[in-house]
Amino acid sequence: MSESGNQNFNTVIREMIKKSLFTERQVEIILSQRRLLESEFSITRGAYYRQVGQSKEKLEALFYTVVVLRSLGVLLPDDIDVMLDLSDRISVIKDSDMSLESADKMMDVIQAYIRQACNS
Repeated sequence: MSESGNQNFNTVIREMIKKSLFTERQVEIILSQRRLLESEFSITRGAYYRQVGQSKEKLEALFYTVVVLRSLGVLLPDDIDVMLDLSDRISVIKDSDMSLESADKMMDVIQAYIRQACNS
């Protein structure tokens, strides 16, 4: 596997990961732990297990965050619907090779959805 993980993610997924709480490596580790990606990691065992721990902690924190924000009314049902819709759309194109122009257009749509949800 390359250091940047470029072979595992298309442009849209990489751009979304950059804006997320996770690094590409951490996403690769989460996918590997859930048996959704077979990957060789070119890091020491200690570094790998440290990142496994960090990935699990971040994932747990993410779930707690969603539950807290949803229960306090910050994340509304429409916001969840938008996130699910975006997730479904990304899932369809995640393994495709997209042109840079198509990826940019897709990121513009995603950013507009997210900005709208954050401003409401």
